[in-house]
Amino acid sequence: MTIKDHFKTTLLLAYPVMLSQLGQVAVGVADSMMVGRLGAVPLAAASLANSIFFVIMMFGIGISMGITPLVSIADGKGKNKRISRLFGHGLWINLVTSLLLIGVIFGLSQGLHFLNQPEEVVILAVPYLFIITASLLPMMVFQTFKQLAEGLSQTKQAMYITVFANLVNVFLNWVLIWGKLGFPEMGLNGAGLATLISRILMMVLMGGYVLSSQRYKKYHFKLKNPNASLMMISRILKIGIPTGFQFIFEVSAFGTAAIMMGWIGVNALAGHQIALNLASISYMLATGLATAGMIRVSNQIGKGNIKAMREAGMVVFGLVIGFMFLCGVLFFSFRFFLPTLYIDDPEVISLSASLLIIAGLFQISDGVQVVALGVLRGMEDVKVPTIVTLLAYWVLGLPLGYLLAFEFGYAEKGIWYGLLIGLSITAVLLFYRFHSLSKKRLQNIAQTDKLSPVS
Repeated sequence: MTIKDHFKTTLLLAYPVMLSQLGQVAVGVADSMMVGRLGAVPLAAASLANSIFFVIMMFGIGISMGITPLVSIADGKGKNKRISRLFGHGLWINLVTSLLLIGVIFGLSQGLHFLNQPEEVVILAVPYLFIITASLLPMMVFQTFKQLAEGLSQTKQAMYITVFANLVNVFLNWVLIWGKLGFPEMGLNGAGLATLISRILMMVLMGGYVLSSQRYKKYHFKLKNPNASLMMISRILKIGIPTGFQFIFEVSAFGTAAIMMGWIGVNALAGHQIALNLASISYMLATGLATAGMIRVSNQIGKGNIKAMREAGMVVFGLVIGFMFLCGVLFFSFRFFLPTLYIDDPEVISLSASLLIIAGLFQISDGVQVVALGVLRGMEDVKVPTIVTLLAYWVLGLPLGYLLAFEFGYAEKGIWYGLLIGLSITAVLLFYRFHSLSKKRLQNIAQTDKLSPVS
């Protein structure tokens, strides 16, 4: 394939995944925009609850992503029966994972009162957190079908379903938050219930499509528990668990930043939520490119084409750098307008605008590191990247953010400067790892060909 062919193939794979990933975060964005009209306290409560829920949810998504590269490799080798078994094992792994994560969130919710947050914020956050936590199970089932389809390079169906479900979510927000069409006015809890219903809808539609479509008949997918293979379970979890921790280390860093914002005040927490919501849009779009990169890399490994594998990975890096540069420019240019979509409080808008400048600065680093994690996942290289994310965010980024915020007086901007440094270091180290590993594999292939006897 030429580089132009790689660009075209990657973009065709990526844009549905990008829109689908955007749909995942759009639920929280829509909730925040509509809840923001209720005031700074409900918005801060949503920020607090989501900072906990999103960390746990991303770990679950990471577990589910253990399916995709294995399906893609099997597809490259033409092994349909193996794909069917990967689906069966993945479904039950994700069901058990969702129940465990629900229990974890319920346990963590009991400690919200001890995080030194404003009491009025905690009172609103707890019931909202319970409602959105119930959406974990249908979301993990949806993820199973979605990751399977993406592993088979079929990415459009999840996009259509996610976009439709999010339109339903916005409509239900309008109905339930403000009590329209005869329903009671539920405020923040109405937003949580709308999220739950929309995720149940996503599960039903995606599962119904995969199980009934002629496209998937040859795989003979079944919902019953397969004859368990410890080797297959181990293979999925070997990718899924480190991927989940990669997400946890990054997302929990931003969640911990939300808690530190609460130490500064309600307005700081609300401003952080707005800026983070906007930054999460570009981040989730970048994860779509990362998923496309993972699919392309793993599929080429399955076909035994290491040269194309390296080229496919490098093309995705080029795409994400260009895309995230554009996002950074937009954040900087519209930093005073974008927060007005959430709230009309002048102090919160000004604070959010100052954080959006920093968000603009870390866009390229954020995009490069998430794509690097994706292409390395396609190579089944997950342990070292997980250690890198842990050290960059928790050993350097967050402690430095704390010092800048509370010891050197930079307040909310200091916290974000620390995150900027953590993201940048992660991006450099992970890009270098893909470059070195892929180059080494290519050299090994060349050396093997050189030593092979000429027929």
